[in-house]
Amino acid sequence: MAEILLLPFGSAGDVFPFIWLGRQLKARGHRVRLITACLFEENVRNAGLEFIALGKAEDFEAMIHDPRIWQAGTGTKLVFDFAAKSVEPYLTAIESCGHVDLMLAPMTAFAARLAREKHGIPLITVHLQPAVFMSVHETPLLHPALRWLRRMPVWFKRLLFALPNPVDFFALPKVRRICMANGVKPPRSLWRDWWDSPDGVLVLFPEWFAKPQPDWPVNLLQWTFPLEDLAKEQALKPELQAFLAAAERVVVFTPGSANVQASRFFAVAAKAVEQIGCRAVFVTREPKQVPANLPANILTVDFAPFSTLLQHATAFVHHGGIGTMSQGFAAGVPQLIMAMAHDQPDNADRLERLGAGIGLSVRQFTPERVTAALSRLLNERGFHDSAAFCQGEFAEQPDVNVLMRWIEERAAKDGLI
Repeated sequence: MAEILLLPFGSAGDVFPFIWLGRQLKARGHRVRLITACLFEENVRNAGLEFIALGKAEDFEAMIHDPRIWQAGTGTKLVFDFAAKSVEPYLTAIESCGHVDLMLAPMTAFAARLAREKHGIPLITVHLQPAVFMSVHETPLLHPALRWLRRMPVWFKRLLFALPNPVDFFALPKVRRICMANGVKPPRSLWRDWWDSPDGVLVLFPEWFAKPQPDWPVNLLQWTFPLEDLAKEQALKPELQAFLAAAERVVVFTPGSANVQASRFFAVAAKAVEQIGCRAVFVTREPKQVPANLPANILTVDFAPFSTLLQHATAFVHHGGIGTMSQGFAAGVPQLIMAMAHDQPDNADRLERLGAGIGLSVRQFTPERVTAALSRLLNERGFHDSAAFCQGEFAEQPDVNVLMRWIEERAAKDGLI
């Protein structure tokens, strides 16, 4: 048995894949402890995993309540600022665990890499979305205004990417100070030196969504979408079950589990539903964002496992988070994305290239545009055929034992497994 730490960083779409990993590792007899924001304690414990709180609950809540978190560029800065501030609490939590054989963490959990350098604990970097790979071959679309960059020659992109990376401006100074305080040589660049662990890189999205590129890390294993949504622990609420059983399929709307700035999203959604005349389910943990006095054809719920809910859906409208979008693929439902920041523009672009949906920017997300886009998704056969193709890609799931053995080999150097 190995002592394994999982260190997700972010919202539900970032945490749930690590819960999935934890379930698999625990089933193989390992002790698994998960360190993340207090918000997810119940989810982690209900999945049968040990939980260690990261920092204070109000710190994470303050970040997601900052409206700038959903602005392109500014939102990324806030995330990396918060990631840098979280290094010391993360490191304290790691060191409180005693002996650790292996860590799995995203690149934003800088403390995991610090613990690797300080204590020699093997680390697997886990990437959940292709936008983290600044490839000169298939360059991610981090902002709609950067489409021109994809058309540039490889030599030009190599020169451009050799310039200082914004993440180093946002987070590196604080990380350097913490490194020096812990007797660890600071990285010259977080992006170039600490982005991918030398011990292994795990990619949790399939090749049909993003093919590996020549400049991706060599010590990499590409898997598929985990599709963890806690459906094992949470059934649909009776009110929702009754609503879904009453008539035809619904359009599902969600701005993301961490989005508490979504009043406009739901106002636009309500007008589009009225124009189309369909039934809809609004999913948000902040129901006060939803317009008052909604008609009977719209039901609001605070949570529903998408793997269950989307079985009753005819279209899926959301923010473009990778976990949310993967559930739409698995359900074979055409999708409409309002891409705001982070990896969302790139995810929306990949959705469109697959032909399984439409991407809109925040500015484009108006009642008229959403009504027109939804009408296309509901009525044009091409979207349904492409969505069905994506769903078919889930028919043959890879053997999870292969993944588990690969993970275990990262900790086997000391004869622990």
